[in-house]
Amino acid sequence: MTSEPRSTVQGAQEAPRLTQVEGSLYALQVPIPYPMGFVTVLIDTASPVTLIDTALDTPEARAAIEDALAVLNLRWEDVQRVIITHHHPDHYGLAGMIEARSGAQVYMLDIDIARGEQYWHRWDEWLPGHARHFLEHGVPPEGMAGHATESRRTRERIQPAQHVLPLHEGDHLALAGHTWEVLWLPGHADGHLGLWQPDLSLLIAGDAILPRISPNVGLYAYSRPDPLGDYLGTLARLEALNPVRAVVGHHGPVMDEVAGRARTLTAHHHERLDLVKRTLGEEAMNAYQLSFVMFPRELSESSRRFAVAETLAHAEYLRLHGGLGRRWDGSSWVYFRS
Repeated sequence: MTSEPRSTVQGAQEAPRLTQVEGSLYALQVPIPYPMGFVTVLIDTASPVTLIDTALDTPEARAAIEDALAVLNLRWEDVQRVIITHHHPDHYGLAGMIEARSGAQVYMLDIDIARGEQYWHRWDEWLPGHARHFLEHGVPPEGMAGHATESRRTRERIQPAQHVLPLHEGDHLALAGHTWEVLWLPGHADGHLGLWQPDLSLLIAGDAILPRISPNVGLYAYSRPDPLGDYLGTLARLEALNPVRAVVGHHGPVMDEVAGRARTLTAHHHERLDLVKRTLGEEAMNAYQLSFVMFPRELSESSRRFAVAETLAHAEYLRLHGGLGRRWDGSSWVYFRS
């Protein structure tokens, strides 16, 4: 059900977008400056007071979370635990601030600590490799013109935690009066974490599955080698779990028909794989060229890079699982039907 909270921020234009999910567990829709509009931050008011995901470090996000905490008779200083579903900026941005302000313990899946979370600490070191990755897959230099500036703007909205504690697949933790199992749901992010409560048939899914859009599954410079293969495995697992409800990172906060959505997304990716194979039956292409077949609409420079990363995930899946070859043509990696 949706609560009817009062606003506690002087001059706030609207009350917090809070939804009671289960008992002491609430979902808050926090504004983000991305096309999705909002990201879900979960608040468990029971001890240990817990946030699951934190949004970006922006004034709007801070105000929204602070207002919601106040409605729930809490303050930043009351937060005892932060659990991050994955390291992407709109889910991790405020973790370090909360850690510093309240002493909260911050948790992520061990795989994400070892891989994606390191990106924010080693940003200066890793950024050139990130750019080189796109150039080697055909993005022209002019298509990278704004990359460093956009990356720097994003990095300024991230306060990574100083001490991140690991969770492992199969661990169990207490939340909202129930015991939840930690799941590893890779694809959208290498170390994506989910939380599963079988008695409630309730999944905290983050961005592992979304109701209105397909989560971006891209191959990046620091990714596991087969993110689409990982994601197809995640979708099969979600279909088998068949949750009655899932709390999702965007376009939620709660969705049903999870297994059906998993089947739809699986079919979608297989259609994209077929498109790649058909296209490369005509001529060899690099991932940038191929991205205009998979995503023909006009895109901004940054959105085109997301499209290239997703195209590359599909091409590499086919190369790793048979059907495509790859060669260096002197300036970029080119894929062809083998």
